[in-house]
Amino acid sequence: MVQGVTAYSDDWIAAVPKVELHVHHIGATSTRTLADLAARHPEAGVPSDPAELDAFYAFTDFDHFLRVYAAVSRLLSTPEDVLHLTTGNLADLAEQNVRYVEVTVTPNPIITAGVPRDGLIDALNAARDHAAREWGMTVNWILDIPGLTGETAEVVLDLCERRPPDGLVALGLGGPETPRPPFAPYFARGRALGLGSVPHAGEATGPESVRAAVEVLRADRIGHGIRAAEDPQLLTELAEAGIHLEVSLTSNLRTRVVPSLEEHPLPTLLAAGIPVSINSDDPPMFGTTLTREFQLAARLVGARQIPELLRNAINASFAPNELKTSYLADLAAAEAAPV
Repeated sequence: MVQGVTAYSDDWIAAVPKVELHVHHIGATSTRTLADLAARHPEAGVPSDPAELDAFYAFTDFDHFLRVYAAVSRLLSTPEDVLHLTTGNLADLAEQNVRYVEVTVTPNPIITAGVPRDGLIDALNAARDHAAREWGMTVNWILDIPGLTGETAEVVLDLCERRPPDGLVALGLGGPETPRPPFAPYFARGRALGLGSVPHAGEATGPESVRAAVEVLRADRIGHGIRAAEDPQLLTELAEAGIHLEVSLTSNLRTRVVPSLEEHPLPTLLAAGIPVSINSDDPPMFGTTLTREFQLAARLVGARQIPELLRNAINASFAPNELKTSYLADLAAAEAAPV
């Protein structure tokens, strides 16, 4: 940092190269793309008028959010739908100067809606190639189990083992934060494939789910994890183990997990020494962007924290070492030239 510079402006945050670790494939879809897909598939029950999507996304609680998310998932019934949606999402990230992203894909509802498994993988690969070619963006994938064991989880593991998309780096676990021990065998299979463990925890349920994610699923990172702030001993353990938390401020507000930005536990997590990144989760659904999330974080914990949060993200990512080194160099150059 240049001597005497103590903060970074909103313009600097908008321009700085970014890393996104927690963004959902369906939830990242812009209202423009959603409206187009909804017009093609009116049976999904999603408004085709962009103005109506704001009301559609007015979540009353976390369960309501999950129901809305399921309805949006039903818009994808062909490989062409998947490619259109995915490429649009990555274009939105490129506009925010996102250099590296790990997109969480839940394949089950897409396959259930009629997209063949090979068609889904082909579409993801084509979108990934397009992002690299057009925007110099590296896109990797996290395949996500949607909170159920049995056949539902087997669909995800079958893709991981038999036909993974290019750039598959981790196995996730989303949906309702049900007890974690039944999922341990699936995460063991993921580790055998060399995949990271990135379950959701500590969002809709308390710190006990965060502890289970670490002890039972051997989490490398945790999606959300903010309820760990309710257990000081757990905070100490997470900091000592270097377990990374993927924090999404607006998401926590819109799903009513946190009452207000001022009450968000991000400052507590940072004060405890836990490595944290800032992410957008389901940005159009929550009326935000990754850039906006960093700007909110600057208001909450101070703009001087932003470069460190970006470093946390790339260091916790599953990016190759040469990409990490290149990104950190670009970030250092940006850090030395605030605007």
